[in-house]
Amino acid sequence: MADIVEGVTGLEAAERIARHDLARLNYPPANWVPERIGPDGKRVLDVLVAGAGMCGQTAGWNLIREGIRNIRVIERNPYRKEGPWNTTARMPILRSPKHLTGPDLGVPSLTFRAWYEAQHGTDGWEKLYKVLRLDWLDYLLWVRKVVDLPVENGVALVSTEPAGDLLKATLSTGEVIHVRKLVLANGRDGSGGFRWPSFPSFDPENPKRIGKVFHTLEEIDFAPLAGKRIGVLGVLATAIDNAATALDAGAREAICYARRPHLPQVNKSKGLSFPGFQRGHGMLDDDWRWRIYTYLLAAGSPPPHESVLRAQKLPGFSFHFSEPWLDVIVDDTGVTVKTTKATERFDAVLFGTGFDVDIARRTEIASFTANVKLWGDARSPEETKANPEAAQYPYLGPGFELMEKEPGRTPLLGNIHLFNWGSILSQGALAGDIPGLHVGSPRLVQAISHSLFKADVARHVENMFNQEDPELAPTDYFVPREKRSGTL
Repeated sequence: MADIVEGVTGLEAAERIARHDLARLNYPPANWVPERIGPDGKRVLDVLVAGAGMCGQTAGWNLIREGIRNIRVIERNPYRKEGPWNTTARMPILRSPKHLTGPDLGVPSLTFRAWYEAQHGTDGWEKLYKVLRLDWLDYLLWVRKVVDLPVENGVALVSTEPAGDLLKATLSTGEVIHVRKLVLANGRDGSGGFRWPSFPSFDPENPKRIGKVFHTLEEIDFAPLAGKRIGVLGVLATAIDNAATALDAGAREAICYARRPHLPQVNKSKGLSFPGFQRGHGMLDDDWRWRIYTYLLAAGSPPPHESVLRAQKLPGFSFHFSEPWLDVIVDDTGVTVKTTKATERFDAVLFGTGFDVDIARRTEIASFTANVKLWGDARSPEETKANPEAAQYPYLGPGFELMEKEPGRTPLLGNIHLFNWGSILSQGALAGDIPGLHVGSPRLVQAISHSLFKADVARHVENMFNQEDPELAPTDYFVPREKRSGTL
């Protein structure tokens, strides 16, 4: 290995080692998917990946590693704005342990540890508590560079429509392309959108809310909040992290409100973060999968203790438990919040209310959403009524593919793969959380690979029949066929 890194150190050496390891794994392999020409006379794209955050990037390079090379990975945001890390994530460190893998796809020299040790040594790794949020972004972009994954930043998927046996995708650039498979790797809210709470006097479309009412999952310029009094609806991770970020930016006060009497204490999902569950959940019957995730959704997840400690150390931070909001009234100078205990006046408020899974809100696939099978379609009316949130999750096939509510009505629906948080009821947390990515990405890519192969099996067999690449050249010792023993 010394000759690979001679004369270089740090990340440059780590990159050379990783590239050498990839070469040893014969990466990238040749493309094996036969070329198809679309109705526009152009080559059909085999896979379009919409989103180049952690999930989209890993899916993209996993496809190339599988020998599926005729792909495009598009990302609506500019470079270094992929995913939440440098946009809406506001915690200083990741919640996951530092040793977790996933984006490396099992290549040791592409792990976060390899990237970190290249810059800080083994002692630095041992001293590291948890991964800095922006370090994780830098690491992901380093992996993307090393595996030579082409990503088109500033390009979004606008719409998808059926076109014979293909999908016709329109991009934000105005380009129209024909594709065989679509992977929606569009983030935590990629199966729905922001959850805006309902109050008698509040309308999220009211232009007066701009600069005064924010959702914690949108990009926020916190500088104008310096010296302001902030009300925050919610006491979970994003609510607390946003409150702390506002105070760090100079806000005078930030109060987090909750209906509940105290913070949730136990993260039940930690009991499921092991390979057996990650690989096995998607193989369970509907009753087990429904039972597991309706329980987890109802239990909720406590904020990390690091987030709570960070906020509680900041002057001006406080919790108000057992005090739900009744109304939010926005005017020209601020926001009035009516709670069950008081009427408060704030300069601005933040809604830490998360996101809804509601596939009908996804305009990119509006031509198909009415016929997407949901978990509510697979459960009894009584179960659906008791668990309305879980009932809205898409009911996916074994390869993260969308399924039809009414079979035969939208037969191309199975060519759309949902590789985002909306997949958790069907597959577990394999497309959004770092721990499950090493299972989720190969499962997705293997399903796509199987489907592409099956669709073209006749061409592959014909190519086998037509194979003419003699292993042996004629020699003096070559025995003519008619003289071989047993030849008819």
